[in-house]
Amino acid sequence: MDNYRNLSDEELIGALRDGDRRIMDYILNKYKPLVLRKANAMYLIGGDTDDLIQEGMIGLFKAIRDYREEKETSFFHFAELCINRQLYSAVEASNRKKHAPLNTYVSFYSRNGEEGKPLAETLPTDVMDDPEQLMIDQESVRLFLERARDSLSPMERTVLDESLAGLNYRQIAEKLGKSPKAIDNALSRIKAKIRQVQGGS
Repeated sequence: MDNYRNLSDEELIGALRDGDRRIMDYILNKYKPLVLRKANAMYLIGGDTDDLIQEGMIGLFKAIRDYREEKETSFFHFAELCINRQLYSAVEASNRKKHAPLNTYVSFYSRNGEEGKPLAETLPTDVMDDPEQLMIDQESVRLFLERARDSLSPMERTVLDESLAGLNYRQIAEKLGKSPKAIDNALSRIKAKIRQVQGGS
């Protein structure tokens, strides 16, 4: 896959549609760190990290499937919008308790129906009909997290930043020279404080 590194995302999408199916896994792996960062942020606002990561990967798949270079500025921008929309929808639905738990989802790549198509290929098209509103939502989340930081201790702010960067609590513990238990407790305090800010906003 080293030869893919010299190709732009748009060129990769083109090659994928020309029949090189290996590129799908390459793009999914390339963008997974972005999904992890987005999922961590949404976990702090409300949701389960593992389920949100799966939702983010579904959003990424939709971006790969639906991207049209003639309509979008760049694949990165389109992918970010699709991932954010999928995550926002999942958290919003979860908070409203209008659906079954996300962990009841079948595997993203499991076969579905008589035709045996992967479940991902049966997902509805993610129509980006109001990207301006989505950008406003993204800005609201950013401002909310900035406001929440004011209620955190210096150590908790550092843990929050590392979590938003995509590190799990064990990786944060190793980086900061703390015990995993101390970081896990810090993340619990952070989420509790963020919920307090959320409840008061």
